[in-house]
Amino acid sequence: MSTLSPLSLFPCLLHRPHTAYVPSLFHPIQKGLDYVNSHSSEEIAKTIQPQFKETDPQALAKIVERYKTQNTWKADTVFEEESFLLLENILEEGGELPARVPYEDLVTTEFSKKAAK
Repeated sequence: MSTLSPLSLFPCLLHRPHTAYVPSLFHPIQKGLDYVNSHSSEEIAKTIQPQFKETDPQALAKIVERYKTQNTWKADTVFEEESFLLLENILEEGGELPARVPYEDLVTTEFSKKAAK
């Protein structure tokens, strides 16, 4: 099953003239993905607790665990063709996609693959 993440949309949102800035976007995102995929729910909850001061730490850990169980966090930011097609299907079914665009014409995985190394 394919998963969609807002992070995985970066490749299709970037324009070629700005490629010098791309690594500075992908490397921190990859670092965050590496962290959440290599730490426990409790460790992640403790790390993000300052952004959720009003949320009980145990509740936050349960939320993080739910995300982990659902495979919400990918291992990398590579926007695979299967995910692209799923997104096109969703947009088309919602009446928001006037015409399909070939994956190869819109998406580059070059920067994601470099960041994942």
